[in-house]
Formats: sequence, C-alpha cells, structure tokens
Amino acid sequence: MFACGSQDMRLKAQTIIGLRLVGLRAIIPTAFSCKLLLLNDLRPFILCQDMHPGRKSPTAAAPLSPAIRRLRPLFFSCLLSLTPAIASAQQSHDDPGKGLGPIRSYISTGWNTLSRSLSDCATFSDSKLTTAPQLYLPADFPEPQTVKQLESRCKIQVRSLPPSASHLGMSAAESIDPPGLLYLENRYVVPGGRFNEMYGWDSYFIVVGLLRDGRRDLAEDMVNNFLFEVEHYGAVLNANRTYYLTRSQPPFLTSMILGVYDAQKAAGREDRKWLERAYLLAVKDHSLWDAEPHLAGATGLSRYFDFGNGPAPESVKDETGHYRDVVAYILAHPKVDQSLVVRKAAGQTSPLTAGSTYSLQVCDIARTMAKPECSVAADVALSADFYKGDRSMRESGYDISFRFGPYGAGTHHFAPVCLNSLLYKSERDLEQISKMLGRKEDAEQWEKRAEQRKTGIQKYLWDSQRGIFVDYDFVHQAQSSYDYVTAFFPLWAGAATPEQASALVKHLPTFERPGGLVMSPHESGGQWDFPYAWAPDQLIADKGLRKYGFSQEADRVSYEFLSTVAENFQRDGTIREKYNAVTRSSETQVTAGYHMNIVGFGWTNGVFLELLHDLPADMVKKLAGEQGSSASAAH
Repeated sequence: MFACGSQDMRLKAQTIIGLRLVGLRAIIPTAFSCKLLLLNDLRPFILCQDMHPGRKSPTAAAPLSPAIRRLRPLFFSCLLSLTPAIASAQQSHDDPGKGLGPIRSYISTGWNTLSRSLSDCATFSDSKLTTAPQLYLPADFPEPQTVKQLESRCKIQVRSLPPSASHLGMSAAESIDPPGLLYLENRYVVPGGRFNEMYGWDSYFIVVGLLRDGRRDLAEDMVNNFLFEVEHYGAVLNANRTYYLTRSQPPFLTSMILGVYDAQKAAGREDRKWLERAYLLAVKDHSLWDAEPHLAGATGLSRYFDFGNGPAPESVKDETGHYRDVVAYILAHPKVDQSLVVRKAAGQTSPLTAGSTYSLQVCDIARTMAKPECSVAADVALSADFYKGDRSMRESGYDISFRFGPYGAGTHHFAPVCLNSLLYKSERDLEQISKMLGRKEDAEQWEKRAEQRKTGIQKYLWDSQRGIFVDYDFVHQAQSSYDYVTAFFPLWAGAATPEQASALVKHLPTFERPGGLVMSPHESGGQWDFPYAWAPDQLIADKGLRKYGFSQEADRVSYEFLSTVAENFQRDGTIREKYNAVTRSSETQVTAGYHMNIVGFGWTNGVFLELLHDLPADMVKKLAGEQGSSASAAH
C-alpha cells in the first residue's frame, strides 16, 4: 500500500482518478492526458515512496500539503496508464465506453495498493493475532542480506524453522512459538487491506486478473512464491504464516503455471527452464493430495484434511465467540450429530475433547429486575473430531458453510466435487506440460491417473437421478443432498459429459438470483451459503458453461454479477469480498464466522476483468452505458 494517507483517502482518490482520467480520454489520448497532468498538476509533487510498495526513497520526503497528497494516487495511475500493457488492455473490446473507466482504474491501481513485499515493515503485522512481528526462514536457508537489514529497520525477530517444517504436519506447526510470517522471495498481491499474507486459492483468481490486465511480471512473482513454498515448506500453503503449516488450499497451482507460461510466451519471453522447474515442484505439490491422510477412503478420490488438532489459531483470535456459538447451536438442535460435543463433569478432562470447556447452565426465567439464579448443569466441550473437521473446512476455502454438516464439522468425511475436479484438471495440466517438455512416459502416467480420477468422479459424485454433481460422504457411503454451486467445477475441469452438462444447466434456477449465483439455497448464517455470491465460483461456473456450449446462460449469469459489482462500486467506490445476490448489495448479515465484508478485493477484481472479457461486446456496451449514466447522475 502507499506509504502516506489513510485507506479511506485512497479509496476516494481511486474513484476520483478514474473519473478524471475517463473525462480526459474523451477528448485526448491517454498518454497525452497523463503528460498534461504531470506537467500542470504535479510539478511540486514530492514522492514519499516509489511505485513498488515498501521500497523507500533514498532521500527523506519533505512534508506534503493536503492538495499534493490527494494528487499522489493520480500520479501513480498516470504512470500505470502510460505502460503499453495497460494501454492495450484499456483499448480492448472489454471497455468500449467511459462508464467502466472508474472501476477499471480502481482495479488497475488496486494491484499496487494490494501488493506486499518484505521490504515494507507493515507487511509483518497480523490482524488475526496480537503477537510481536516475527519472520521465519526455511530450515538451512541462508539469511539474505536484505533480511538482516529488516531486523533493525522493522523491529522484527528473524528465526529459522525447525527441519520438520519442510513438509506439512502437526508437530512442525505446534512447535513454532510465537507465530509469524513465512519468508517469500518476491512481491505478492493480498486479497484485501486487512491481510498481509499471500493466500492459496485466492491467488489463482488474482493471477487471472493480473494477466488480463497485462501485469505478467507480478503474476510470475506470485507463482514463483508458490514454487518456493512447495520447495521449502512442502506444499502450497493456506497462506504464508506459521500456523498455516498444517494445511493447503484448493489446488490451482498448475493452472497458474500454465497461465503465466502462456502469457510470457505470447509476449516473446518463453522460458522452458522455468517450466521444467515449475513442473517438478507441481508434481511434488500434487503428491500431497494423492496420499494419506488426504485420501477419501476406498473411493480413489481425495479429501480435505488439516494435519493440526484443536482450535484453528486464526479463528480463536479473529472470529470472536465462534466456537461458543457452535456449542450453543449443537445443543439447541438435538437432531444434529451429538458426538460433536462431549459432556463431562465439572473439572473432568477427556481425550475426546480439545479446546475450551463451556458451562451448560439452568437458570430461572427473569420475571423481575433481579438477576436470575443459575446452576451449572454440566460442562461441555467440542470433540477433537469437530476441530479436525473445522480445520479441514478451512483448507477447503469455503469457511464457513453448512455444506459438510453444521459449521463444516464433517468436512474430512467427504470426497468433495470441487477438490477432485481441481485434481483432475491438475493431472490433465501435468500431462500437457509433460508433453511440452518431451516427457512421454510422464504424460502417459498423468493421462492414466486423470482417467482414473474421472471414473471416480462419475461413480461417486454424479447424482444421476437428480442430474447434478454432489459431494460424497465416504464414511456413511452416501451422496450429499446439500446442493452447492461447486456442482459446476466438473464443467470447468472438463470432467463432465455433454449429457451431464445439459442436465446440470437445468439446476441453474437453484442458484441463480438477481446478483449472480448464490453458494447454496440454504440460509445457514455462514458466509459461504445463501444469499451470498462469491467471485471465484462465478468465474468457475462461467468458464464451465462456456466450455460446454452454454454461452447464453453464461452471459446472463455473469452479467448479473458484473452489474452488481459495478453498481455497488458507484455507491461506495469499493470492490468487496462477497455480495448479497438477492439484494444485489454488499450488505452482509453473517452469523457464522467473521462478520466483515472486506474491501479490496483481489479475487473480485480479477474475476471482474475476466468475466468482462468473456462477455459479448454488445453486453459490455450495455453495462458501460448503465454505469455511465449512473455515474453522471452521481457525480
């Protein structure tokens, strides 16, 4: 983020930038308009930070007047718009009208606002915990000179991980105290302003947006960071914090590798040596999902599984009262699996439990102002198996939903349709890369493994009676009846038959609402259930529908989401983490999990650009016209 100015100021400035640049584009070329701004408005401008976040100017910055501070984001926007990649993107068919100019400018400048670097001291803070800043290096990794300078400049402690932390596992993470940031070599883009870590599956959709916006080098930096994680920490991590060394996230690594490689090749920068290294590390990352404990019983499919035990550290600090609410819900719903809580006598311990103990009280109903009398009836605690499911749900990325039971408690008992579709896609990608590298035997093996997984998907995850892809509970050997938008993942991955795609399209009304596709038709209070629409699943569904020839349906649904994002941007000048697809607003009433709707927002930015690119020109023009007329009225 920029060194000076509050987040609110930056958000307002980004909106002003877009409107001002749009107005200039209407009468003169973009490059010339920026030159005029630089000459006429910015002569007294003194930079307090250069284009890359965290990189300090060699000379001290002079105090800036409020007027000049307001112009600084404009200066950055102009520099960006002068680059050939951005200019090319703005001249493409996906932004024919000035109505989309402000939101395009917000996204373009947002890549820098959301960028983090270890040269920026602010990167080390952790809003989810309150411990002092720590930076951990991989075991036996020589401390770079740049890191040595951080200890005094940023007042952080630099430590080395134990050797056991070179692979995911409970013992490695539990032995690390205090928790801290894990070292990465390159810049990266975070989801939103409160985050300082590079997240696993968020980054795929961010990379898609970066490539669509011509930011190839930043996208490659992020993929190189993931390769670093696989090499030194054992796998792509949930995020680069020590308490995430127990789990990964939905596997998009091969999709990111191919996306960056193809983009660089198209720009005349093909690097087969890089692809060879990326391939070997992608194979290592894939092996996490093809071995215990990530196997889903005897199905031949895979599951989400966190190696850690007990409460997730980030939940204890970031989701106030969450586990207490879980206990209350389970006790109030007798039909729920009661094995999720363990009753015990006061002061008793049990190997079946983990985390805090809660008191179940019996109280007189207060009929006066007097304090009601209460007695402790029993002590209860959440079971160790609940926490295993809770942690595994967080590896799935869909936290929190009731898709795998109350509060995701049974996540590790399911073979999920999303995960196995992603792994099928990864195996097909590895087959493709093997052929590109001349690895014939590897290619044959990956083709075989992909076909085996596809057979399992067809056998366990396709509900032929209802015509929809579902998750499979391998513990109880039953298909889930909880309809979920991840049903479209097999289309995106190419694992469905044309007949299955046709049947699945008939279920669009189950999910489609005025603002796009809701996660599920079930209103659980979780942010990954009804009535919320999330950008990643909009893109997966859009690409899947188009792959099987349902472009008209894809156009309609993606337009609903795009227009929702754009209309909310007009109201408050921000792009959010998620949207209410029923009210077409960014208002949320989440009761399960953290309650915020984060501003930023990395994957929404990326998905917006990609959906816009896929939309026919006439619909883009319509969207631009709608935003243009509203923008004129609002400003």
